[in-house]
Order: sequence, then structure tokens, then C-alpha cells
Amino acid sequence: MGRFVIAVYRPRPGRERKLEAALEEHLKVLRQEGLVTQRPAYVMRAPSGEVVEVFEWKSAEAIAAAHQNEAVAALWARFEDACEYLRLADLKEAGDLFPEFEPIEVGRG
Repeated sequence: MGRFVIAVYRPRPGRERKLEAALEEHLKVLRQEGLVTQRPAYVMRAPSGEVVEVFEWKSAEAIAAAHQNEAVAALWARFEDACEYLRLADLKEAGDLFPEFEPIEVGRG
């Protein structure tokens, strides 16, 4: 059964474009490795500048397998260079009843 995740990224100063470039490749790589479903990812920017990504892994096993996958590790290294990861609760907008975000168009993989 699929597993939806919500990832929150805070771009490092001056590396916003690097984060968007990594996001362009994210689902492409995960799909090539057979780890995510065909559902589209939803990527959005908070008013404070953080980026939120919602996507679906194929299973809990796929999530575990990603941590042993060289192609995924290389992609995640690009993310780590471009941003820091936040918990959803750290996002200011998470406290709003109906938070609003600006859509970001990224590769559909």
C-alpha cells in the first residue's frame, strides 16, 4: 500500500535554484528506481520561503529501499547541498487552519 509523505525544505541562502533543480529530478529518479507511484507530486512554496513537497512512495519497503539506493543517495546529496530539512510542525503555516501556498511547477517524472 502506498505511503504519502510531506517533505519540508528550507533553501540555503542563494541556493533556491539548486533546490528547484533537485526537485525537477526527484520523482524521475524515484520512478526510475521503482520506488514511487505514478501519482503526481505537489510542490509548493510557503510565504516564508520554505518549500513543501507531497508525494507517494509505493510502500514502507520502498522507503527503506531508497536508503540503500545509490541513485537516490546521489540525489539526496544534491538536496542536502541546497536546503535543510524541516519537520512539518516547524513550518509556521502548519499552525494555520487553512494554510495557503504558491504552486511550483516541477518535472512530472
